[in-house]
Amino acid sequence: MHSNQFGEIILDESDLCDLAMQGRDLTALAHVTVDRSLDLEHMIHVIEDPGQMITWTFPEASDISVPDYDAVRQSQWFMPDEYRELDIAQHVLDLCHTSEQLQRVGQELLLYQDRGLFDLLRYLKYLVDVMRANRIIWGVGRGSSVSSYVLFLLGVHRIDSLFYDLDIREFLR
Repeated sequence: MHSNQFGEIILDESDLCDLAMQGRDLTALAHVTVDRSLDLEHMIHVIEDPGQMITWTFPEASDISVPDYDAVRQSQWFMPDEYRELDIAQHVLDLCHTSEQLQRVGQELLLYQDRGLFDLLRYLKYLVDVMRANRIIWGVGRGSSVSSYVLFLLGVHRIDSLFYDLDIREFLR
């Protein structure tokens, strides 16, 4: 198993065999990027029920830049329409209770907007809601992300950057 310049995991025949032998449902992967040298005809015999749900993708040499690649992938994130259409700026502003919070959130939202990260914020809102609904535990915060008050309000981490006077520039450099 290795990754390409975009961080995608590329599986080879051995990786797929290992997953199959471990009893993993390969149809649940829905999308598999495989090494071009993979013998798919052989793999169909190894995987008892490959189903029609697996999409085999072969990595191509591409002239696309990493930021362009990221933009394409971000536009393909799965999330329900209610999250995709959510006015994330208004949602986060509605979570504020003081003028200090409103000022900080306004400053951060402008930075997120300038970087085209509103879809990311919508997805994080969806992810946190799913984790809460399924009682999945995640960490209190890690690295420079804890300097974002918007992420604190969305529940991504539990570090109040206003209380600790953390500078948003530490996160969005």
